[in-house]
Amino acid sequence: MPDFDSLPFWLLLAQGLTLGLALAALVATLLPLWRATAWWIRVFDFPRLQIVGVLLLTGAGGLALGWHQRPGYAGLGLLLLLGAAVVYQLLRILPYTRLVGKQVGDSAAPDKRRHLSLAVMNVLQFNKQGARALAALREADPDVIMAVETDAWWYEQLKPLEATHPHVCHEPLDNTYGLLFFSRLPLRNCEVKYLLDDDVPSLHTHVQLPDGRTWVRLYGLHPKPPAPQESKTSTKRDAELLLVGKEINRNDEPTIVFGDMNDVAWSHTSELFRRVSGLLDPRVGRGLLPTFHADYQLLRWPLDHVFVSAHFKVDDMARLPYVGSDHFPIYIKLSYEPQDKAEQEENAEQADAEDHQEANEKIREGFEEEDDEELEELAGPGKKKELTT
Repeated sequence: MPDFDSLPFWLLLAQGLTLGLALAALVATLLPLWRATAWWIRVFDFPRLQIVGVLLLTGAGGLALGWHQRPGYAGLGLLLLLGAAVVYQLLRILPYTRLVGKQVGDSAAPDKRRHLSLAVMNVLQFNKQGARALAALREADPDVIMAVETDAWWYEQLKPLEATHPHVCHEPLDNTYGLLFFSRLPLRNCEVKYLLDDDVPSLHTHVQLPDGRTWVRLYGLHPKPPAPQESKTSTKRDAELLLVGKEINRNDEPTIVFGDMNDVAWSHTSELFRRVSGLLDPRVGRGLLPTFHADYQLLRWPLDHVFVSAHFKVDDMARLPYVGSDHFPIYIKLSYEPQDKAEQEENAEQADAEDHQEANEKIREGFEEEDDEELEELAGPGKKKELTT
């Protein structure tokens, strides 16, 4: 084997690039294990499949470059670390493939009076393909529609839906957090609430199934993502999800939570939300159905979600066509089958005392962060300390 110092430049460059990418992929695997909420840590919750790709490519490159043949076992150790990271990442993704059993069963009930279909669409506020979005929603024809990132212009584009979906609850905003809600089925106590951020609305209502007897609680959410231009931490996003989860935990009624959660299903917070709320994820066992980023096929992950209580089974679930947004819409048709509730509850992830304590702490931190931001806004730069003394 030639001495490292005698290798040609191109081979040295290949060694350096492969080693650098391998170390970066290992760091990207390890960082999410740290429970800190800083955006630059939490962002690595998202691209697990892409990180697997980098790990595999660098591992193959390392083998081709002879890392395992180098003295001192350092190269072999690095290859083993890359293999362990691939296994870990794949285990995180595995539930959202068809290789595991479905957490929410398939419906075999023909009674359409107990069916409920929903669509979630992040339109991308600056997207101007309103006719395309309207056509996609009309083609899918769900009973309930929530469109987010909707301002007054988008309200005018989607307003024709009110002819078929006359029960509405709208909050159009020009800050990319507006929402429009349309239902062909009757609503009860429909409210738009601001749970944490005073500029981020959420939808809270009950919808009546076509049987005319059953009411289903709905929550429509769109919290801010952990990103430097939106929120420097995931604290308030996590707190909003868990605040809803704790409320659901105190009730035993048919419940659906849906929206652009700005979080992936395999994140620690999403898993904690499911344990605390007792809800199930229809994606488990059905596939990733990635909804973001619609423009980049190799950079996609599931950000738009539907979580359901054990009262429901799935009749259909699909990603809707491209509508000019950076998100694909998501569609689901559910069947209300409470007779199988006990059986499906066995698939639910159970929360323990530590989970509830963590959820309470995250909610408290979310409100504290919102209070701090309000103080900073009122005081201006350098004035926060003066206001709080």
